[in-house]
Formats: sequence, structure tokens, C-alpha cells
Amino acid sequence: MPDFNRLTLAIVDDTADRGNASDGHSRYDAYIARHVDDFHEDGAPLRPVDFAIAAWRTATAPVMAPGYVTVRRDIQPLDVYRDHHGGAQFCAKVGLRHAALTRRPGGRPLDWERDPWFHPSEQWPVLVSPDRTDRPAVLVTATVLLPIPDGILLAPTTARPGRTLTEEARTVVAALAEHANRHLTPLVNDLLGDAS
Repeated sequence: MPDFNRLTLAIVDDTADRGNASDGHSRYDAYIARHVDDFHEDGAPLRPVDFAIAAWRTATAPVMAPGYVTVRRDIQPLDVYRDHHGGAQFCAKVGLRHAALTRRPGGRPLDWERDPWFHPSEQWPVLVSPDRTDRPAVLVTATVLLPIPDGILLAPTTARPGRTLTEEARTVVAALAEHANRHLTPLVNDLLGDAS
């Protein structure tokens, strides 16, 4: 399991990717080949935004589990998508327990619960819906959007699976993870405070 800290939401794990590869080279490469239809448009290479979306989606769970990119378990999902202006954005969903709110909802409704499989040594608990259904629940989730600058995206030079496409996908995924860690992590940390 990758070692997360307050500065990371996404970790790219090249060592595990090579170590768990059936071909001895790259497990991510095999997943790209398996999802090759996501990496071209009528046989032509994708535009940079679409390439970033396909590369990120393929590198993360649930497509690749465990992922080439591992996202901190309390941030699910962390997606890349195209906004209505055609640019790329991260979208992170962050569950907020009532204690993190300025005022608790009236009537004492049920709240998110910590995952029963959560190990006390883990710093960032995963929140799940309450097991009880005998009273109302108010499950607060913050959606955090972060623009992704065009400068970290790249135009792929091929649509064919193989080392070139994989290296280009690796390059954009690493840039996306770095951008998320640098700019999205502080936003998430501010939301969670020390309540995580």
C-alpha cells in the first residue's frame, strides 16, 4: 500500500507496475492494450484533453485495481473530465462528517460512518453509508473541481497500443498526479481539517 501523507492524494507506482506485470514490462501497458478503443477516435490519436481522461481512467480503480495510480482511499472518486469549455478538470468527492460542519443538521440524523474494515493505523478513514435505516441520514459530500492547465497535457503521437502510447500515457498521468498533489491536496486538507 502506498504511503500517503498530507501532501499527496495520488501516487504513481512504477515499481509495482513493473513488478506485477505479466509481461515483465508494464501492467499499465497491458490495461491500455485491453482498453485500446478508449485511446483513439476512428483510428486517429485523441486530443490532449481526451487523452488525459483516457490515460487517467485506465490508470486508476475501478478500471485498474490496484491502479497504476493509487488515490488516497478517503477521496473517491478522483476523476479527470472535460468541462463545458473543453478544458480538463479534476473532480474529487470528499465526504464530510457532521463534526466538520459549522452546525450539525437538526434532528440528529445519521452521519457517514467509518468503514468497519478501516484499520486504526490508517490516517485517512474511508467513510461509508450508515448500516442503520431506522432514521434519516444526512450524508454531506463536497465536490472539489480543479482546472488542469493545458500545458501539462500532451497530444499523443500514436493511437496504437505499445511502448510509445504507454510512455505518453505515463507522462501525462505523472503530470496529472503531480498537479493534483500540489494544487488539489491543500483544498481537500482545508475541507477535512483535522477531522480526517
